[in-house]
Amino acid sequence: MTTRFPAPDLLLGHHDGGKLWPAASGLNLAAAYALALEVRSLRQARGEQPRGYKVGFTNRNIWPRYQVFAPIWGTVWDTGLRHCDGEGELSLAQACQPRLEPEAVFGIRATPPAGASLEALFACLDWVAPGFEVVQSHMPDWKFSAADTVADGGLHARLLVGRPVPVAQVAGDAGAFEQRLATAHVTLLRDGEAVEQGVGANVLDGPLHALHHFVQALHACPGAPQLLPGDVVTTGTWTDAWPVRAGETWTARFDAPLAPLAVRFT
Repeated sequence: MTTRFPAPDLLLGHHDGGKLWPAASGLNLAAAYALALEVRSLRQARGEQPRGYKVGFTNRNIWPRYQVFAPIWGTVWDTGLRHCDGEGELSLAQACQPRLEPEAVFGIRATPPAGASLEALFACLDWVAPGFEVVQSHMPDWKFSAADTVADGGLHARLLVGRPVPVAQVAGDAGAFEQRLATAHVTLLRDGEAVEQGVGANVLDGPLHALHHFVQALHACPGAPQLLPGDVVTTGTWTDAWPVRAGETWTARFDAPLAPLAVRFT
């Protein structure tokens, strides 16, 4: 008997092979998150380890372009996570229609409680770092529903994390911390040529607000594992998502407190 798409094993097969889906998921958001958690279990069963989460569609400026009008989230895996001190390399092998996003990434020190305020959330942070997330879509031409993006692993493919800065070195409280990140700018360059500029406030008014929204959504999702000490969370792109190819070098020149970050694709 033929398994009806999108069964968890079929989704995982398309992910592993970098192949387009044969059809849209046809799911609502609740069913899509349940399916994504089933795929997560399959990946863990074969030895992959969750290392945190990605939060997507926090940049309201890109909502009309992609026809997704609220944030979504997915799992970050050890197999796609890399750390560097300012320059790194990522493979695009098996990535489906990959695009690049410059983001702020948080390192988690303690599990945030349900209903955490911004100040309580700030107290749960260890560090903040610049990041490049490689996102992908298994729907042709990046045309999808919000539920499709959730079933598609939150569109996550790879994550490169740059030099971390302890949050205590950035600011002493949540308000000052968010102000610094929200007003920081980034210039995104491809092979040395600037292609777009963005600002931290693009992501739900600031990365800490994006994290706050995500923590609430995670607590509200049946069966979703909570954040753990040592997890990373990437909080959404400050620019549009840009198509990338092997051989290109991309650089994000962030304002302080985030350091510049460069990635070469193979």
